[in-house]
Amino acid sequence: MNSRRLTALLLAAGLLGTLAVGSAASAEPNELAPKHVLKTFASDNGNGNADKGDAKPVKPGGGTNNGISYHGGPVMLGTTHAYIIWYGNWSTLNPAAGPIFTDLLSGVGGLPYFNVNATYFNGSNVKVSNSVSYAGFTTDNYSRGASLSDASILGITSDAITSGRLPKDANGVYFVLTSSDVGETSGFLTQYCGWHTHGFVAGTDIKYSFVGDPSANLSACSVQSTSPNGNAAADAMASVISHELEEAVTDPDLNAWYDTRGYENADKCAWTFGTTSLANGSKYNMTLGARKFLIQQNWVNLSGGYCSMSY
Repeated sequence: MNSRRLTALLLAAGLLGTLAVGSAASAEPNELAPKHVLKTFASDNGNGNADKGDAKPVKPGGGTNNGISYHGGPVMLGTTHAYIIWYGNWSTLNPAAGPIFTDLLSGVGGLPYFNVNATYFNGSNVKVSNSVSYAGFTTDNYSRGASLSDASILGITSDAITSGRLPKDANGVYFVLTSSDVGETSGFLTQYCGWHTHGFVAGTDIKYSFVGDPSANLSACSVQSTSPNGNAAADAMASVISHELEEAVTDPDLNAWYDTRGYENADKCAWTFGTTSLANGSKYNMTLGARKFLIQQNWVNLSGGYCSMSY
């Protein structure tokens, strides 16, 4: 049976509510689809843990007593290549978003921030590299319509690769970024703002992620209505993209690094931002060139484990 592990993003700072994650419908064979929940829901799975759907419970594997455990699966090694699939009508609905995302993905590698991921390693003790390259993009003009399923996201990614518009890259993370008029039927803006998973495309294990423009319900995915780049929806997405990228490199096949609740590294620090400054009347905590971002912290897998913007 198709197994899936759903992991939860914690509630936004200062917001109250009960967190729940529910099983979504099966997507395609061999696909795993974790959902990263951002807002409040009525119930959980009865034990306060992230719902792992029909997956069998996993006994924690090796760990270093840092609040997160290694379960034996691969991590991404060497330079991670980030690709964008612009799905929908970005050129009309939010044309200014493009440089925000490409600047983030072009600049995050090599920073003390992304170096937090280098505290994670595989079974041979080879560490995740502090290296990310923005490797290109393609567009998709509603090939699967404006109401997408989980399976649609894999299909969109597969189409981009098999058509030759993007290379087939086992060391890539493909971000399907949907414009504000596109919905994702398994719970976008009501249960999550983004997720990452993996699937096989032409025989290659491909890592991919869904992140949508949250303009239809901005407060579900952002802690501020203004933003440092004057584009609240895109700036909110930038933090989610960072979150999914961190989890993709440390838990690409959903069987490497997560804690006893099912939380991956970025989940453990969701909606925490550390020390912030003000620009354009908005909070920020990261500067890349002339651009500023409010990006969530990540979990350092050392010294007992802690959230930080750097290592």
